[in-house]
Amino acid sequence: MKNAEYWVEKLDLEVHPEGGFFKEIYRSEETISKEALPDRFSGERAFSTSIFYLLDKNNISMFHRINQDEIWHFYEGTSLTIHCITPDGLYSRSILGRDIQNGEALQVVVEAGCYFAAETNNKESFSLVGCTVSPGFDFEDFELPGREELMGAFPQHAKIIKSFTKP
Repeated sequence: MKNAEYWVEKLDLEVHPEGGFFKEIYRSEETISKEALPDRFSGERAFSTSIFYLLDKNNISMFHRINQDEIWHFYEGTSLTIHCITPDGLYSRSILGRDIQNGEALQVVVEAGCYFAAETNNKESFSLVGCTVSPGFDFEDFELPGREELMGAFPQHAKIIKSFTKP
């Protein structure tokens, strides 16, 4: 099996602000007008976007949220856990990977407005995944809250929040 460094180089991945590495691989040429989108969007958006995303033993995806649904697809490496906190404070986790018989899923949907974070399940390996966002991703829709903000909103999840935020 190839290692994380191989995939970072071959796919020309760069550092992502939430942690890990990414590269946008698709952005539809057609757009949805601001008027046709919900009020949470500040302007027009592509119909859809997708990226490669890689986490390795040195990285986690910190809690963040976006205005769109995001579909995670498993490609290579070890499975990963996606942690979600809904706007009303419900916590859940999903395992993205190939071991369907043991509860892993090849695709996981994170609903718009949920805070979510991710980590590899084998800390000596990596997870190469894809993420599809619709309407298309724009950094204006990306929020990376601080620890205090999230703990203030969801004190019942302090332990998991501390693990996936910066102080």
